[in-house]
Amino acid sequence: MLSAASSHLGRGPLEAMEAQYPKFLLYGLLILGSWLISCLLHFQFLHIYLLSANPNSGAAFHVVLPRSVPIALNVSFLPPAPSPVGPDQDGALALPPAPSSASCEGRYVHMLDVPSRFDVLGGCAEGSPAFQDEGSMCSLMVNAGMGPELPPATGNGSDGDTGVIPNTGWYNTNQYALEVIVHNRMRLYECLTDDPAAATAVYVPYYPGLELQQHLCDRNFTVRNSLSSEFLQWLSSRPQWAAFGGRDHFMVAAKTNWMFRQSAAVKCGNDFLDHPESRNMTVLTYESNAWKPLDFAVPYPSYFHPTSAGEVAGWQERARAAERPWLFTFAGAPRANGMLVIRDRIIDSCTSSSRCRLVDCSHDKTCKSPRRVVSAFAASRFCLQPNGDSYMRRSSVDSVMAGCIPVFFHEASTFKKQYRWHHPEPDSSDGEERRYWVLIDPDELLEGKVDIEEVLARHTDEEVAAMREEVIKMIPRFLYEDSRVRFEGDMRDAFDVSFDEVMGRMRRIKNGQDLG
Repeated sequence: MLSAASSHLGRGPLEAMEAQYPKFLLYGLLILGSWLISCLLHFQFLHIYLLSANPNSGAAFHVVLPRSVPIALNVSFLPPAPSPVGPDQDGALALPPAPSSASCEGRYVHMLDVPSRFDVLGGCAEGSPAFQDEGSMCSLMVNAGMGPELPPATGNGSDGDTGVIPNTGWYNTNQYALEVIVHNRMRLYECLTDDPAAATAVYVPYYPGLELQQHLCDRNFTVRNSLSSEFLQWLSSRPQWAAFGGRDHFMVAAKTNWMFRQSAAVKCGNDFLDHPESRNMTVLTYESNAWKPLDFAVPYPSYFHPTSAGEVAGWQERARAAERPWLFTFAGAPRANGMLVIRDRIIDSCTSSSRCRLVDCSHDKTCKSPRRVVSAFAASRFCLQPNGDSYMRRSSVDSVMAGCIPVFFHEASTFKKQYRWHHPEPDSSDGEERRYWVLIDPDELLEGKVDIEEVLARHTDEEVAAMREEVIKMIPRFLYEDSRVRFEGDMRDAFDVSFDEVMGRMRRIKNGQDLG
């Protein structure tokens, strides 16, 4: 061993080099191959980047983010977007197909990244006790904004359920949760792009309604207004704003519009929608000015969030088949000091009639039970919908979900005035409006010239059946589907109807049309 080692160490430099030659050759080849692969990858990345950065070049290429993949953008303050999945024909989970560039043409949306200081739900930690506290805004984040799933019906009627509501697909959804619901839906929109120049519209994921709710009636108007005003200043300073002055931006403000058009002299609300920046955007609210629509009303979220068109059709059949022993129903409570006289008169009319069912919301928990409210409406032919703090009530949407014919007491409360995008179109054969509602003059009611029961009793069974069928047909256009899973079947919900109209407006704006 020693002599062998001595013999090896005793070789000259040239002899040692020749002995190791095969190993040096192998190292050299590996280094050269790695360098070539690195060059190819860098060239491919640069090629894609140049194409995507110039949408006007000969090869139109946009980055399409499929619904099955969480978007690469930082889309603000929500937990990671779930991957919407659904069963395939074999019952296994299947991912939705990625859309093509052609299918997204004219439909690309750029979602702004909003700084954390404007995140009104930033203190919410998933799984914390605040998520289970109905009084906390954190509860609005449960189930992508839909709220806690309703527990199964007791079966003994203690929860007010007559057995008509299924045990799946129904949630205790807060009426102000639409900002969160839409944000979650937009995060999974199949045609998101991180290139503002390629987008038809810019979505602004800010929650002005939830921000205002924290100090809705604070004595200090500056407190009510400061954060939203600061947000608008930040928004208008973004490069995305400059191209169209914000006219290609849209957002959701989950309150009635008059709550955002208040002066310092009014004790509640702020002036968020009176700012020049807000007036340039398309803002979706729960109620717009019926005669001067500067923004657009969309339905309140209902308690029903289905996962398939079949589930919706099943509920529609339940609504058709439901026994309706009551002629009319009212769910509500009187206002203190007789502030809403029309409501007092309606309650008197209901309590004095054996054909009216009153759901008294004076008891705090009564009308917070979705099963109790919807079951009462599903057992009635007509549901009274007087204006309250505003012309539009969430109860009107509950009425549609239950297949109950709404009775309005002011023209500004009707879907025709408020939910113009969701209101049924006139029959194409004769151009006549398909009647599904009743309007009672409030002055005539207060003056004793009309009686609610008499007005409603005049409608024949055939007329009632026809109106109810129109209401039931409207159900898909007034609900928001469960965004956490891939929706099965062909159906356009309230989001689809609203989003299509918004994108149509954006395209007309980009084409230079004057929308007034």
